Amino acid sequence: MAQTGGKALVQWLVAALLIALLCVAQAVVICNVETSRLNLCRAAITGRYPPPPSRRCCAVIKQANLPCLCSYKSLLPAAGIDPKNALALPGKCGLRTPRRC
Repeated sequence: MAQTGGKALVQWLVAALLIALLCVAQAVVICNVETSRLNLCRAAITGRYPPPPSRRCCAVIKQANLPCLCSYKSLLPAAGIDPKNALALPGKCGLRTPRRC
């Protein structure tokens, strides 16, 4: 039981860190992308019917390490991001979504 609680605590801490990183003006690099640039894709991955990604968003996604970004998939809802929309983004930008994503 202690391991489960510890695991949940770590997940919450990582989620809080990710949210903080997305809100900070300073750029932090995660998966080959500055977190400030990930905001260029926010409209395309939030909401019930998001618009198609912009060219600038796709440029960010094309330079990103997609398998690395997939490792953050479970944290997306805590940041207000719909995982289904996020997983569809590479395909909308002409890329393949990594298999284990």
